[in-house]
Amino acid sequence: MNRDEAYALMCEYTQSESLRRHMLAVEAAVRAYARRFGEDEELWGLAGLLHDFDYERWPSAPDHPLKGAEILQQRGCPPEVVYAIKSHADYIEDCPRRSPLDKTLYACDELAGFISAVAAIRPEKLRGLKAKSVRKKMKQKAFAAAVNRQDLLRGAEELGVDFDEHVQFVIDAMAQHATELGLQPQQD
Repeated sequence: MNRDEAYALMCEYTQSESLRRHMLAVEAAVRAYARRFGEDEELWGLAGLLHDFDYERWPSAPDHPLKGAEILQQRGCPPEVVYAIKSHADYIEDCPRRSPLDKTLYACDELAGFISAVAAIRPEKLRGLKAKSVRKKMKQKAFAAAVNRQDLLRGAEELGVDFDEHVQFVIDAMAQHATELGLQPQQD
């Protein structure tokens, strides 16, 4: 499965523009980590792009991500990508995060969503966004209340990176795709 096929599959199963943008944001972050770690950027990008492709159809656990994993296997998606997607869900007990890809996908998933929420309320969007601002928003329990702050911290810990550095790394990766993510600064 190549990126064009993965993108088409994601669009086939996902109508929500915000969910599509979320998957693109996670793809950008995971690809950036693949470059940083000297890993296969295309392979890792598939995991980021497809990790939630089944969520609109099967939002309840454990259907998401297990129904999607079945589809991915049938479509010839690499097994390590399928496993990483299954392992990004904490409730899939027989899928512990083991590989750098598994840990990276988990670490980037919720964080990319939270960063998108922070950027969305700023006139500058992603431009100039710093980890310090994200940390400040994390303290506001009512802001993006569905995001588990402990999961954000656990992701960086499992990945073995400093949390603030991780946040800035993901911001910077997403900023390179700001227009595609709908997070470009407002025009003057």
